[in-house]
Amino acid sequence: MSPFSPARPDVVDFLLTRRSHPSTTLSDPGPDEATLHRILTAAARVPDHGKLAPWRFVVYRGAARERIGQRLLEIAEAREGPLDEMRRTQELTRFTRAPVVVGVLSRAAAHPKIPVWEQELSAGAACMTLLTAASASGFGAQWLSEWCCFDETASAFLGRRDGERFAGFIHIGTPTQAPFERSRPDLDSVASVWEEG
Repeated sequence: MSPFSPARPDVVDFLLTRRSHPSTTLSDPGPDEATLHRILTAAARVPDHGKLAPWRFVVYRGAARERIGQRLLEIAEAREGPLDEMRRTQELTRFTRAPVVVGVLSRAAAHPKIPVWEQELSAGAACMTLLTAASASGFGAQWLSEWCCFDETASAFLGRRDGERFAGFIHIGTPTQAPFERSRPDLDSVASVWEEG
């Protein structure tokens, strides 16, 4: 065992049991400013070839989340026409399901040495690390990518700039119920040892 990389079996045990909590089961309180800062700091420590930081974070909390829901409803109805009551409620509450939502924006761009794909993978790693750090901080969290990630009008309203796109939204709050376990891939079906020929 190297002193430069001490074993952390507790971390591996945590990763083996980590589960997403559906955003609809998250409640107050969410992380306070200091805890959220720590979570985001962890998320910014992902592999990042060239130190480009090809991602950034936008935090949605408080009353702003209700204003977002109203605007998303307007955008959805402009696209689809009048929505039924269930769908109206879904749009109005899309950002109020959890007390804190963090948008992760990929800002991958052409670079002479670093492929765009590597930069996009770094944004995905930022999402996963943010999700894991929130869980390790005692909160429930879920990574969602919904229609507003991909809609030009909605994503611009939510903070997307030219050349960016949302990698997703991480919903963070206090769990109100145990998460559901789901089946996982059989390791033999997704892992193999390379052999020539």
